[in-house]
Amino acid sequence: MTVEIRVGPPTITISQGRTFMVTTQAGEIMTGTDQGVYAIDTRFLSFYRMYINQVPLQVINSSQLTFYAARYHLTNPRIETEGGVIDEQTLRVTINRIVHEGIHEDIDIANYTGKSIHFIFELSMRSDFADLFEVKSKHIVQRGREQTQWNAQNRQLYTTYDNKDFHRAMRYRILNDVPVGYANGRLRIEIALAPNQRWHTCCEMILEHGQQVRKPAPGLCSQPTKDMNVTQTLLTSGHEQSNDFEQRQQRWQDNCTEVTTSNHHIYRMYQQAVEDMGALRIYDMDVSDEAWVPAAGVPWFVTLFGRDSLTVSYQNMAVAEGFARGALKRLAQYQAQERDDERDAQPGKIMHEIRFGELAHFHKVPFTPFYATADATILYLIILSETYRWTGDVELLKEYREVAEKCLHWIDHYGDLDGDGFQEYKSFSPYHYNNVGWKDAADAVVYADGTPVKQPKGLCELQGYVYDAKTRMAEVFTALGDQKRAQTLQQEAETLKRRFNQTFWMENEGCFAFGLDPDKKQITSIASNAGQCLWSGIADQDKAERTARRLLQEDMWSGWGIRTLSRDNAAYNPFAYQRGSIWPQDNGIIADGFKRYGLAQEANHVIRGIFDAIERFDGYRPPEVFAGVQRAGEIDFPILYPAGANIPQAWATGSIFHMLRTILGLRADAPHKRLYVHPTLPHWLPDITLHRLRVGPCSITLRFWRQGEQPHWKVTEMQADHGTAQENMIQVTDENG
Repeated sequence: MTVEIRVGPPTITISQGRTFMVTTQAGEIMTGTDQGVYAIDTRFLSFYRMYINQVPLQVINSSQLTFYAARYHLTNPRIETEGGVIDEQTLRVTINRIVHEGIHEDIDIANYTGKSIHFIFELSMRSDFADLFEVKSKHIVQRGREQTQWNAQNRQLYTTYDNKDFHRAMRYRILNDVPVGYANGRLRIEIALAPNQRWHTCCEMILEHGQQVRKPAPGLCSQPTKDMNVTQTLLTSGHEQSNDFEQRQQRWQDNCTEVTTSNHHIYRMYQQAVEDMGALRIYDMDVSDEAWVPAAGVPWFVTLFGRDSLTVSYQNMAVAEGFARGALKRLAQYQAQERDDERDAQPGKIMHEIRFGELAHFHKVPFTPFYATADATILYLIILSETYRWTGDVELLKEYREVAEKCLHWIDHYGDLDGDGFQEYKSFSPYHYNNVGWKDAADAVVYADGTPVKQPKGLCELQGYVYDAKTRMAEVFTALGDQKRAQTLQQEAETLKRRFNQTFWMENEGCFAFGLDPDKKQITSIASNAGQCLWSGIADQDKAERTARRLLQEDMWSGWGIRTLSRDNAAYNPFAYQRGSIWPQDNGIIADGFKRYGLAQEANHVIRGIFDAIERFDGYRPPEVFAGVQRAGEIDFPILYPAGANIPQAWATGSIFHMLRTILGLRADAPHKRLYVHPTLPHWLPDITLHRLRVGPCSITLRFWRQGEQPHWKVTEMQADHGTAQENMIQVTDENG
């Protein structure tokens, strides 16, 4: 007997751009939680409940309909009214919500009591206008002045927050002409219903951000009809009149590589990833219709990041290169021009994170932007190169040449703190972020005995990133006609590789060290970072093979994926953020590294573990991180990260694209009119077809299938941009000849 298990958080999140709403399954926002309505790093609504005659409602079921809309079905407990008792479960209350800058909601109440009833329907809400960082840390400090005004004529509740020149406000408006009053923090609506009669109203939350007003588009309200079928709601009537977000999402999906496969789980997983990736676009930061910016994740990371945006760009390259174009542009605009220790900035450095809330406005936090990242500057070069490889756009290299030169200068003069040729990091900011690699939790980097490593520290994957970046930039400068610069970079990369394999290798463990400590001694902990060295290509072949075997031993392999830290380490905790948990993005990079060194079975083993977990997550949506608890067999399910993970999260979502690309062995070389493939299809993925795969000027349909144990592939269609000469068409070639 097959048991279908779905694992997900007890909340529903809907979002559009930088506006999002997090509620309970009942559609409520409860005090003391991180639920709420958010925009631009501010929580506009911190409490929201519905009552009938002061009695809370009960949830029947609810669901997210799409990334920007949700529906909640509620009913009543036993309620005493002046006209008699309303028995339990004789009322149906349906709420349909949609995010479009502000929030629009339709409320529909149906009477199944068999008699005429009269009651008071109440909406209770409060706003705290808390900064997102304070909500996340659960330390909210009251500042500024709040005022609430009720306008009976316009049926509008208006709450404002002002702290000097920082202004936020929320308007809650009831759009229909219904009898409504306001008292004791609640909107009160008198409702009388005959048997089987339904009552309906439309409401909207309008958010003011400084001088900008973010409100739902006009025409979203679904008007009641004679039989008032609640399914005829926002998703039909509203979109006919205001569908720019639908059009944006459709344009995104039309740009994406499409997948068909007989594996139902893989198909669902991929389709959900495409939808979620489109939902994570920060539309008001887009460069153009072809150059987009991804949010890192909902709810905590709805903003531009360095490391995350660049990683996502890499993951999406075989799906749509628009994220890379957007990330390269926006991050270049914020590239540091001078040293600023307050924000950990040095000339040429690529930012980590930017925020726009109250704390950032008054410089109470350094995210204006903040530059505390050891890897974003290096990753920028990798993504610039990868974008060139997939598009063949040499103009892109010319446009960002100066940015790239500054990145290379930062790597050699600021990333290498002591001039020994290795990358180290140290915080100069008074905010002192202890770890600024991808594992950026304060307690993430530990010795084998579990004690924390002090700064400065040089993580192993940073060396790999630099090797990859300089190898790629040698190719870039060759394309730009600067052969001397290319030769220098290639020599530097080769020197780094030789020294890395000598310095970071742990013969007794058969693995690369986590990093080097302040005394240049090995941090001998076994950590997943070693696997990322294979992705970059810095590892010698024999060491790569031994590292892969080490990471698949029981202390690192959970059955769902490779843990961030060995179970044998004294600091191991499967529920910790980065000391034993599992990250899909990390595993995707490691699997790609395994495949790079010819370890296809090992790569597929890792991918199968992660995909098995994703199949069990609600809606096929991988969280950014989940617990590293050991898998107990096929009838089991992964455990969520207890402190709450971002869902959807961009690089967790993008890991699905990355891992499928790894299985198929896709490597683009558009400048030389080539796409290389090296399919190693496992038995659980017997066939897959890519439609509209974009390489250079060509759109390609590629079919892959297994016949016995042998993988096969075939180009079934190729279309080129108008005006593309035959000699510029992409040739698809098997990597193995």
